[in-house]
Amino acid sequence: MTAPVTRREALGLLGAGAFVALAAACGGGSSDSSSPQSKRSTGTSSSSPTSSPATADASTTSCVLTPEMTEGPYYIDGEAVRSDVTEGKPGTPLRLDLTVVDADSCTPIPGAAVEIWHADATGNYSGFGNASSNTTFLRGIQNADASGKVTFRTIYPGWYQGRAVHIHVKAHTGGNEVHTTQLFFDETTSDTVFASSPYNTRPGRRTTNAQDGIYRDGGAQATPTFTKDGSGYVGTLTVGIINGV
Repeated sequence: MTAPVTRREALGLLGAGAFVALAAACGGGSSDSSSPQSKRSTGTSSSSPTSSPATADASTTSCVLTPEMTEGPYYIDGEAVRSDVTEGKPGTPLRLDLTVVDADSCTPIPGAAVEIWHADATGNYSGFGNASSNTTFLRGIQNADASGKVTFRTIYPGWYQGRAVHIHVKAHTGGNEVHTTQLFFDETTSDTVFASSPYNTRPGRRTTNAQDGIYRDGGAQATPTFTKDGSGYVGTLTVGIINGV
């Protein structure tokens, strides 16, 4: 794991780049503020695009754009530039493979900075509530490679009341934050994961995708394809962006 670098320092490495927009929605049909007590206020942003799965071959693919949404109250600046964000947190292993492509041509956009953050198996975010003393677990940032790809090794997110299971995502180019969004999870996979430890220690009933207002605003287009990988899963999604270069 690389030593922590602030988001500003990480993005300073990028130079000028494309205007990026990742796929899906962030925030909640029920507000993120219904989960662990927040130290930040929820931001808002205007519409912007994203995509359904696609390859880098524009002749065989199309990219679908979906709206940008709020970041929610659990964003923290200063993520470490790294691929593995688990920090020993227990849970079902998840490898998240995202490919950032131009929404018009579906060709890769290298150099886009992508950061993620999400709850642990018990529904807590680092830096907030019961986990306020640790501000780094399940958070990280990477720059897309020449193929437009970033890979994060993490765990399957836990749930908390009022929100469907999700991972928050931000995209940056040229040192600027250009889009905020969220990835969702299919119900069958979530049911399987949450029947096992440590997820099954949570009391109460989780919020499903159908009950989450933000999911209804575009979550189906921001749900990765999940495949079994040993004891865990791989989630794969091609993310369409607007290339402003």
